[in-house]
Amino acid sequence: MNEKRLEILLWSIAFPGFGQILNGHVLKGIAFIILEVIINLNSSFNMAIMFSFTGEINQAIEVTDYQWLMFYPCVYMFAVWDAYRFAEAQHPPYAYLPFAFSAYTVTVGLIFSPVFEIAGTQLGPVWLPILFLIPGIIIGLVIKRLLLSKNPPHSTS
Repeated sequence: MNEKRLEILLWSIAFPGFGQILNGHVLKGIAFIILEVIINLNSSFNMAIMFSFTGEINQAIEVTDYQWLMFYPCVYMFAVWDAYRFAEAQHPPYAYLPFAFSAYTVTVGLIFSPVFEIAGTQLGPVWLPILFLIPGIIIGLVIKRLLLSKNPPHSTS
């Protein structure tokens, strides 16, 4: 991954919409920023993050509006993917798969976050979805590898 693509990817992870702005897609970037703010405010996600970081998981669960927060993983991962995709003219085949499967698995993690425990510890609406990011990336990379082994990209030389 080249430096420009990495820079855009990291800014997009920090705040969806920033990567689009860096790519020169200002209106799309502003749209993602507005979506981020709307979902964040209506779901009380910043409060959930604050409570989660201070170990107050029950309070994080209580303040979270899950009906709104359910939109977050897909919007977030799509914004990150979109920024990554346009960071260069060329991108590897099936590069979207880890992003898409991460959106799915993070959503599942969010659904189970009020009740799921690991070793008797509840992780809540921030930490459990973050942990569920890992299987999404792995599943996406495995499927990408399988597809590439069956349909290798054509060389242009």
